[in-house]
Amino acid sequence: MTQHVIIATGSIFGMLAVIFGAFGAHALKKILTTDQLQSFEVGVKYQMYHAIVLLALGMYSGTITAATYWCFTLGIILFSFSIYGLVLSDSKGKKIRFLGPVTPLGGLLLVSGWLLILINLF
Repeated sequence: MTQHVIIATGSIFGMLAVIFGAFGAHALKKILTTDQLQSFEVGVKYQMYHAIVLLALGMYSGTITAATYWCFTLGIILFSFSIYGLVLSDSKGKKIRFLGPVTPLGGLLLVSGWLLILINLF
């Protein structure tokens, strides 16, 4: 994976985290319960944390494996975006239940990305 792709991916996820965070804080504040809003914010936070990791990895002069990149990229999509889907569908009274098991898979990919960084260190 090229540094440009990694940085671009991190930038896109970071930008979307800011947009989704603002959307949650303003537009959704009147629609969601406190618990739903907190869950939505967890998705935004994890998306931003891992967007920053992708930026750092893209700026790192060492070798980053494609597996590390994909673990973080797919992890963000599966973890954060499944939370967004669960919260928004629940707020409409039609919770998309198949997304429930997707969230921990995304979390597992994020953990795997961190583990790959550690493995690459050695």
